[in-house]
Amino acid sequence: MAHNLAQCQLLAQKAVAAGAKALFLPEASDYIASTASETVSLVQSTTTSPFVLGLQSSARKHRLPINVGIHEPTQDGKKVKNTLVWIDEDGAIRHQYQKLHLFDVDIPGGSVLKESNSVEKGTEIVPPFSTGLGNVGMLICFDVRAFLPLCPKHSLSLRRQGAQIITYPSAFTVPTGLAHWSTLLRARAIETQSYVIAAAQVGSHNEKRSSYGHSMIVSPWGDILAELGGEKEEPEIAVANVDLSQLEKIRKEMPLRRRTDVYPEI
Repeated sequence: MAHNLAQCQLLAQKAVAAGAKALFLPEASDYIASTASETVSLVQSTTTSPFVLGLQSSARKHRLPINVGIHEPTQDGKKVKNTLVWIDEDGAIRHQYQKLHLFDVDIPGGSVLKESNSVEKGTEIVPPFSTGLGNVGMLICFDVRAFLPLCPKHSLSLRRQGAQIITYPSAFTVPTGLAHWSTLLRARAIETQSYVIAAAQVGSHNEKRSSYGHSMIVSPWGDILAELGGEKEEPEIAVANVDLSQLEKIRKEMPLRRRTDVYPEI
């Protein structure tokens, strides 16, 4: 975790140098373990975690809000929470979201990844909140897929509640990233007419796990405004302008009219 903290603090310095108004970091930025038991054994609360405390210090030092994915202990201590926290420029944790949809895959003769072995699923969509960039709605990684009939209801719910920016910090696998990453992010941006910010883990974590990378910022029109690569080198940032006037123009000229007389409001 000390190494990951150092990497994230370097990214904070780069963000400040680039003139960014906030830093968005990936899912599970504190650590990715090789086993379920290791995942649980490493977890610490936000009040004692050196990783979280270090980022709070960086946020205060640079006057830079930081959105970061971490692990938190559950009440019974048997699993962890996969959470996303918003640390404001004063270093305080103001908002937290617990991942709703867990990644459970068991392919006969192939990959077995069961997040639910060590992670407790979340139970609610957290309302968007105001920031210097706009209203931010938080989702994580596998939440990006449309699980429910007709639409990805969680992202549209955030849009209905006023979100202008939706986050998907991730640790996508390489096969699914190659096939679906860009398509899914652009689809979520287009259908919600929101900016999508998806900070992504990249490269090998251990002998069992590698992540696709390709952190991305997508406009409400579905344009890819910035994208990083898929190779693990020195930590880097992608920067793009969030233009809320352009967002409102898109929403005005291409209004979303839901047939709530046919299917329920989200």
